[in-house]
Amino acid sequence: MRLATWNVNGIRAIVKKNFTASLQELAADVIGIQETKAQDDQVREALFGLDGLEDYQLFSSSAVKKGYSGTAILTRINPIRTSSGIGIKELDTEGRVLHAEFDAFHFVTVYTPNSSSGLKRLPFRKEWDEAFKAFIKKLDDDKPVICCGDLNVAHKPIDLARPAANYNKTPGYTQDEIDGLSHLLTDLHLVDTWRQNHPEETAYSWWSYRGGAREKNVGWRLDYLLTSERLMEHVTGTEIHRFIEGSDHCPVTLDIQL
Repeated sequence: MRLATWNVNGIRAIVKKNFTASLQELAADVIGIQETKAQDDQVREALFGLDGLEDYQLFSSSAVKKGYSGTAILTRINPIRTSSGIGIKELDTEGRVLHAEFDAFHFVTVYTPNSSSGLKRLPFRKEWDEAFKAFIKKLDDDKPVICCGDLNVAHKPIDLARPAANYNKTPGYTQDEIDGLSHLLTDLHLVDTWRQNHPEETAYSWWSYRGGAREKNVGWRLDYLLTSERLMEHVTGTEIHRFIEGSDHCPVTLDIQL
């Protein structure tokens, strides 16, 4: 089974950029999508009738604010059930979490809030991190979890090109955000699958559109596939697909045999 995560930075934009060819290249059974920037009906309209999607079921969760945030799941495997949000009304207005339960695991795709310029949204981000951890714990108490998405944080200095210049200054690389991911991993016994399999490798999943950052490979690793520790023995491979374009993020995949 192959699972994928991809922040598409606008579902209606990416379908015009060889999206179906990219999906065929990924050959994923379940795909978590973030930042659809569309309402549920617009997501369905954007994907309706596209070649190669006939075998997928689509689920989506949109923000109250139009053209903002939003998540989706494309799956070839019938889920037992799906749900959106983490169950806290004031945190669930932006369509940031979508959950699908399968026989062997819970699958969650998440678009973690950005702390925003000037770190003005960092208090909200810290509140989110705590609430999201409690949500994942509840799922993990039932069966193993695979959590994927744009977590909007570079966890370690190796995960961004210029750590010293960005530390505690730039959204996505403050100590509070780093600690949020650390607690999610350690407190819930989750594993950052790509880093586990590539402990010393430098690779990024997001690049600014400015200054030729992608061509120069000046980026950040913001996109993750986390698994419950007890699933790691079944993981057979992970990959960051740097050369799949269409968004400022690239997809990340996890191969698992259950």
